[in-house]
Amino acid sequence: MGRERSAGTASRQGRRFVSIRVRGALVCPGLVGECARGRRGLNRFARGALTALGGAVAAETLRRVVFSGNGQRYEPWERAPYRDFPNRILILGGGFAGYTAAKSLCKMTRRRDDVGVMVISRENFFTFWPMLAGCISSDIDTKNVAQPLRRALIRDGASFRRAEVEGVDLEKQCVTAGGREFPYEHLIVALGAEPAYFGIPGVEDHAISIKGIRAAEEIRNRVIERYEEATLARGDVPDSQLTFVVIGGGATGVEVAAELHGLVHDVLTPDYPNINPHRVKIVLVDSNEMILKELDPALRRTARKKLADLDISVITKVKAREIKADRVILSDGNEIPTQNAIWTAGARASEKLDDLDLPSDERKGLKTDAFMRVEGHENVWGIGDCAATVEKDGTPVPPNAQAATQEGKVVARNVVSAIDGGEPEPFDYKPVGQLVEIGSDFAVNQVMNVKFSGLIASLFWRATYLYKLESPQSRARIAADWILDIFIDSSVTQIRDR
Repeated sequence: MGRERSAGTASRQGRRFVSIRVRGALVCPGLVGECARGRRGLNRFARGALTALGGAVAAETLRRVVFSGNGQRYEPWERAPYRDFPNRILILGGGFAGYTAAKSLCKMTRRRDDVGVMVISRENFFTFWPMLAGCISSDIDTKNVAQPLRRALIRDGASFRRAEVEGVDLEKQCVTAGGREFPYEHLIVALGAEPAYFGIPGVEDHAISIKGIRAAEEIRNRVIERYEEATLARGDVPDSQLTFVVIGGGATGVEVAAELHGLVHDVLTPDYPNINPHRVKIVLVDSNEMILKELDPALRRTARKKLADLDISVITKVKAREIKADRVILSDGNEIPTQNAIWTAGARASEKLDDLDLPSDERKGLKTDAFMRVEGHENVWGIGDCAATVEKDGTPVPPNAQAATQEGKVVARNVVSAIDGGEPEPFDYKPVGQLVEIGSDFAVNQVMNVKFSGLIASLFWRATYLYKLESPQSRARIAADWILDIFIDSSVTQIRDR
């Protein structure tokens, strides 16, 4: 199984260094000589350009958050225990919605001594989903996608407990979690979502579902395992072993497929010289007529063309009817031989809601009114992916991080208003747009009414999400990793459980 040496593996000789300055300060070095080294060299130079602005954004954010301060900060002993406050607000879930609600509540009640906030979450971090796919190719380290909850919340004056929610007693106004009871005056349910399988046989048994950080690591390890097996067998393996099928053509599915390509062609190729990377097949399957249905049609076509350039096959207008250990059976009767199926095709409200005595709709989401109060309960609120939130005209709010963040801010204002005897405000979702990265130097973005793609869109993607990361350490580390990628080839290892 030999392979030809590509332009991307050319000698590093002949580089010329140039400095890029932002606002008069040296931000990062670029490598003009890379442009002469083919697509791989151009990608390296592009990442350098992206990092220039990303580094500037990270530096400015670090300056504001770390050195300038972010308002009053608390040490754990400076606030009364949660139980001692007359108005206790308990938040279940530490994702985008729950975390934003907690931060907003702490900010609004910073100078009050009658309101206490506590967050209960099954993990002591929340996953920064927009950057999750980048962990597959090791473009981003998984630890930098896990945003720490405890330190940020405690410093803002909230309490935090890592525990599994076991039940809610609505009459006693008490939540049981981790074997203990937590009282509340107001309860905010933000338990998030999990993959929906729609009763399709074999999905849970034979596909990797994008549930969080561990899924990205599992996908990367699966690819490495297949490469190791193929190397050991001197290439004498079925094509299904080196075929990867991503089911679901939304933003997550497209980004996962692109990162798989990056892992195979940019990261693993130097380590496995006897495996032709073009033997590896990546297939994206979607039930809609076009992938990325939330985007403008022109951007969809651009994304489709970029995937074709990456040699990623796209099959639309079909569903996965069944997933077996060695193939995916499609609704049109065709089969794709594969031992590597990845599921990104849908989500449902957390199964934890099934254990709570709260009203839900046909999709198992919490029924809420225009103010995000759970139906029939004045002091119970539902936000994020676990809630069936609707806009003023009855249109369902999309289950994404953008909407969850907006809901968290509005529910915080409504809870404080309820405590003070005021009137709540209805939720009005204001979509800003959508950013989809397809590889390390290309993106398709729709921001308000502005649509753009390519390198500048990728630069915008990186700068935006660097800024939105909650952890200053993660910002600095991701920016540093992007800089190092200019000079050093990425590499990955598989750490196996024994």
